[in-house]
Amino acid sequence: VQLQASGGGLVQTGGSLKLSCKVSGPDFDTYALGWFRRVPGKRREGVLCIGRGEKPITSVTDVAKGRFTISRDKAEKTVSLQLNSLNAFDTAMYYCAADRGVSITPRGGCREEWWAYWGQGTLVTVSS
Repeated sequence: VQLQASGGGLVQTGGSLKLSCKVSGPDFDTYALGWFRRVPGKRREGVLCIGRGEKPITSVTDVAKGRFTISRDKAEKTVSLQLNSLNAFDTAMYYCAADRGVSITPRGGCREEWWAYWGQGTLVTVSS
């Protein structure tokens, strides 16, 4: 599977952005999908992850709570991340990821080390 992230850019504090990740390859439904981010000098951290199936579970991290949402589109084979109420601390490179084996629960599964496939990243810069 290959992943291609897009949608990053420069936005003012309080603004919104929608990131999208195109997932190429067969068996889209068998992958859990996620968004992560990395600030220079820090480890990559989970933002939001979404499981498989008709009613997939979303794993919510403290980073995203109340501001960001994740969705997946079977027909388009994409996973999207809606970013709202952005602030300077959200400035980071955002990555999408996929994995077949990870288990997604409401508060678990969104850890970098459990994911096998990664996109190249898209940069989000929030200005004050």
